[in-house]
Amino acid sequence: MRVFAGIKPTNDALHLGNYFGALRQFVALQDEHPETLYFIADYHSMTTVRDGKQRRANTHDVALDYLGAGVDPERAIFFVQSDIPEVTELTWILSTVTPMGLLERAHAYKDALSKGDTPNHGLFSYPVLMAADILLYHSDLVPVGQDQKQHVEMTRDMAMSFNHSYGEEIFKLPEPYILKGSAVVPGTDGKKMSKSYGNTIPMLATPKKTQKAVMGIVTDSTPMEDPKEPVGALFDLYKLFADEAQCENLASRARAGGLGYGHIKQELLGLVLDYFEPMRERRAAFEKRPDDVRDILASGAERARAIAAPVLESCRRVAGLGTTS
Repeated sequence: MRVFAGIKPTNDALHLGNYFGALRQFVALQDEHPETLYFIADYHSMTTVRDGKQRRANTHDVALDYLGAGVDPERAIFFVQSDIPEVTELTWILSTVTPMGLLERAHAYKDALSKGDTPNHGLFSYPVLMAADILLYHSDLVPVGQDQKQHVEMTRDMAMSFNHSYGEEIFKLPEPYILKGSAVVPGTDGKKMSKSYGNTIPMLATPKKTQKAVMGIVTDSTPMEDPKEPVGALFDLYKLFADEAQCENLASRARAGGLGYGHIKQELLGLVLDYFEPMRERRAAFEKRPDDVRDILASGAERARAIAAPVLESCRRVAGLGTTS
C-alpha cells in the first residue's frame, strides 16, 4: 500500500496543530507501510506567497521541521513538488475532464467567496493540482483529517472521469486515510489552532518563542485562590503532553484552589519543551548541513519521478499526446 501526503510551505513555522493533527502520524506510517511519499507543496503556496526568496526559505524550513520530527529519507520518499515537472502536465490533462461545478464546490474556493475575497485561478483550480499530486504516484492511501476528505473524493471523481473518457483504467482510485490518533488542537484563543487565526504555538521554535506563545493562551479571570474547573484550551493542551496521572493531579489541584493559570502555563511550557527537545536537536543538526538536506530532497525527487514518469506516459498514450511511431 502506497501512502502519499504533503504540506504547503508558508511563512509560519509548523505548530502543535500540524504535529498532533498529521505529522506525528506521518512518522508512524513510515513503519506501518513499505511505501510512503511525503512532499513539500511549493506550487500550492503560490496562491498566497508572492516572494520567491521567501518561498525557497519556507521550503527549506519545512524540510528541516519534517526531518527533525522524524521523517526518515531511508524509509520515506521525501521531495519538493516543483522538482517533479510531470505534475504540471498532468494537472492540465486532468483539467480537461474536470467539470466547473466540481471545482465550485471546493471548500477553499467557497470559503474565499464567503470572506469577500476575489479568488485567483490558482485557488479555483487548486483541487486539480492536488489530484495530479495524488494520482501521479498511484497512491493507495491519502492521510487526511475528516475536514479534508473532500480533496480525496474530488481526486477520485477526476480519476474516474479520465478513465471513462479514454476507456482505460489508467488511474488507481485512492482512498482517504482518516488519521488515527489525530487531535483537533486548540489554539491560544480557544479556536482550532491555525496559521490563519494567528493562534499557534510553534513546534520546534526557540524556548523563548515557545514561552511567549504558551503564556499568551487566553483564560478567564478567575482569581488564583479560587477553584477552577479543568476545562478550556489550556487544560486541553496540557492533556496532549501529560499522562493520565499528571492530568488527574492537575485537575485535583485546580479544583482545590490556590493554583493560578500562570502556574499551569509554566508547567505546560516545561512539558512542551521537554517533548520536542529531541526533535529540536535533530533539526538543529540538519540545519548545520544544508548540503545534506538538498541531497535528501534531490534523491527523493529522483525516486518520485521514477514512479511518476510511467504514469504520465500512460496518460499521454491513451490521450494521443506527443509523437508516436
